[in-house]
Amino acid sequence: MEVTFLGTNGWYDTDTGNTSCVLLDTGGEYVVFDAGSGFQKLRRLVNDERPVMLFISHLHLDHLYGLHTLPLFRFPQGIDIFVPKAMEKPLRGFLRRPFTSTAAQLPVKLRFHAIDPETARFPFSFGMLRLRHSVPCYGYRIGSGAQSVAYCTDTGACPNLGRLAAGAGLLITECAMAPGDTGPNLFHITPETAARAAASGPANRLALFHFDPGKYPSFAERLTAESAAKRIFPETVAARDGTTIRL
Repeated sequence: MEVTFLGTNGWYDTDTGNTSCVLLDTGGEYVVFDAGSGFQKLRRLVNDERPVMLFISHLHLDHLYGLHTLPLFRFPQGIDIFVPKAMEKPLRGFLRRPFTSTAAQLPVKLRFHAIDPETARFPFSFGMLRLRHSVPCYGYRIGSGAQSVAYCTDTGACPNLGRLAAGAGLLITECAMAPGDTGPNLFHITPETAARAAASGPANRLALFHFDPGKYPSFAERLTAESAAKRIFPETVAARDGTTIRL
């Protein structure tokens, strides 16, 4: 399994990167987490006709507006979009005029799937749990063979963060707050909180992403966050756009 970060910023683009999008190559499928502005890079990385499966965590625009670039995609196999059931109708509403091109107008075929975690069947092990955010937001866990990846963006500290981390080969989690930040933010976490979740799992490795560009205006601040997390969980990396991790 190989993970490539296509967008590592939170909520807007800067010189440090695009907004959230992560590609997991399982060997059998291309699994994509979220469709922020980094999503457009995917068209250069899908180079065969294996299934492309996009999982949406929640409906904030910084995780969706990369879908506006779908007219650039030419995948003959199409894209399967998986979203929690309550989010399917709003997402379909976003992918139409006057917001963007309608699905029927696109050169790539889209297939929408509302996820029922009780009955969902995938060619890999799968789990999803609700996280703590200002709108419904879900973390995902994908497993292939002995390896698994947990993807947890946009969340405050909550038990489900640790549950998704438990035994994961790689925990990917947001890092919107700065090291040592004690401000009352229920919906985002510091690098220390992310590291404690990884340690409590335990996960094998931790990758920080979804950096608030106001708190992390340069890569120097990301390195500070990485250092803060490593004091609690040594196997931590602060991801950048283009970072690749092999499991």
